[in-house]
Amino acid sequence: MKLGLHYWNYSQPADPALIAPTLAEAARIADQGGVASFTVMDHYFQMETPQSTADEPMLEGYTALGYVAALTQRMTLGLMVTGVMYRHPGLLAKIVTSLDVLSGGRAVLGLGASWYEREQRGLGVPVVPVAERFERLEETLQICLQMWSEENGPYEGRHYRLAETLCMPEPIGERPPIMIGGGGEKKTLWLVARYGDACNLFATDVDEVAHKLDVLRVHCAAAGRDYDSIEKTLMFNRPVLDETDAFLSDVEEYAELGITAVQVLPDRHPVSFTEQLAARIVPRLDTIG
Repeated sequence: MKLGLHYWNYSQPADPALIAPTLAEAARIADQGGVASFTVMDHYFQMETPQSTADEPMLEGYTALGYVAALTQRMTLGLMVTGVMYRHPGLLAKIVTSLDVLSGGRAVLGLGASWYEREQRGLGVPVVPVAERFERLEETLQICLQMWSEENGPYEGRHYRLAETLCMPEPIGERPPIMIGGGGEKKTLWLVARYGDACNLFATDVDEVAHKLDVLRVHCAAAGRDYDSIEKTLMFNRPVLDETDAFLSDVEEYAELGITAVQVLPDRHPVSFTEQLAARIVPRLDTIG
């Protein structure tokens, strides 16, 4: 079972001057401690939750990942997940390619339909109906795949038109893997079956995750896609250090469903959290799966 660190909060410590060194130290510890993936959010305002408010610190995601790339060597790097409305697809493909080249082939394209309308309206990002967001999401997937292929010609879609899909330098290796985030059964998992190398679901409970995977299996059959070729991953939003035994027990149940990677969120100072994650959880996850 692989472990991912989802670095979602820049509020600890409170001094903005310490954001960069704290991020750097947590990333180094994770990279050296056996964490397999490092992700950040694609937000410009912090999310409004019981634990956070919109006016807390938030960094632009790909800039932050470029910084982390220079400090690490092993972990894959990506946004969990890129909001489709925030960057033109042609530019997004170029941004992810740049991260891939500079990190030595460690970029992952995490992609989703975007949802946080407060930051979109606040910063002037177009707010469109949900159905259109999913149309744009599919076209973005098609454009990125075309830009990472030998086809450099035009792309004509309903929402996007590109005269050329040239992308030089090319990604390291074949191309960055594509992870599609979300558990929507009609569109999101349908897109995973057609375009995704991985899905990311919320670790709600075993029965619900099993149901989502069954839905994905049906979509794969309809698309002629090998269900087993798609990596299944889960995001845990719980205090894993305080509930380590219960967390690991749940992970064992999810592993039986075919889950091969889980992501966890720091719930305290990121450096302290990552130190304990590497010492207490990574070795035990290595025995699962």
